[in-house]
Amino acid sequence: MVKGTSRQVIVVPSPDPELFEQAIFILRHDALGRQGISDREILRQARQVAGGFLPQRKKGGLKPPVWGIFGAAGTALVWLVTALVW
Repeated sequence: MVKGTSRQVIVVPSPDPELFEQAIFILRHDALGRQGISDREILRQARQVAGGFLPQRKKGGLKPPVWGIFGAAGTALVWLVTALVW
């Protein structure tokens, strides 16, 4: 269904293109009529909000291949123990 209203949107490229392509913001109908708010300010706020929603990546920790090695070693150890006991 198509509704007969028009909206103003801002499309912001993602700060992390690995996760998202872009963020789309729909402006309030009175956003541009407010005094003291320029186009640049609206765009700055949109970019700030888009960057704030990205998941925070944990620093440090073990990388997935290391966890895979630990898993394989644990499985081999369990297999070895059960093979020797039986």
